Amino acid sequence: MNRDVKVIRCSDHDIHGRRVFNVLHENNLTLARDRRRIVMRPPQVLCEGTKKTIFANFADLCKMMHRQPKHVMSFVLANMGTGSLDEQQRLVVKGRFSPKNFKGILRCYANEYVISNGCKSSNTILSKENCLFFLRCEQCMSARSVSHVKHWFVARVGCQRTA
Repeated sequence: MNRDVKVIRCSDHDIHGRRVFNVLHENNLTLARDRRRIVMRPPQVLCEGTKKTIFANFADLCKMMHRQPKHVMSFVLANMGTGSLDEQQRLVVKGRFSPKNFKGILRCYANEYVISNGCKSSNTILSKENCLFFLRCEQCMSARSVSHVKHWFVARVGCQRTA
């Protein structure tokens, strides 16, 4: 049996591992940044009658995302149908929807128009240049073009049969 074999203890691995990560953090700024999760308040949804849904904290969520309510509203309405803002800056949508529906649509909006692909930061600016929208990150200085709001919802009014 060979007695020259060096036995590596777990504590040696811990020391070397910490040392490697410390060097990485010192030399690479993207690893050293504080990565905080983006926490959004849940949408407050009220039913008005049988055919309308009110998104009560719509303006507050737009301010949290640093986006214009008009742009967010066009995205939400493209997915849900028709609606408008009332005098209290609440979004009124025709139809009955649950908070879960609004949460999913807001998550899609944030992934497309708020969160940076490079560093996953929400510290971004949405700007329009030459008919194109650009998402610029203030933290990692990356930029990408984003598409216009797509209108997925198509209302079928007066379905007629063709003979």
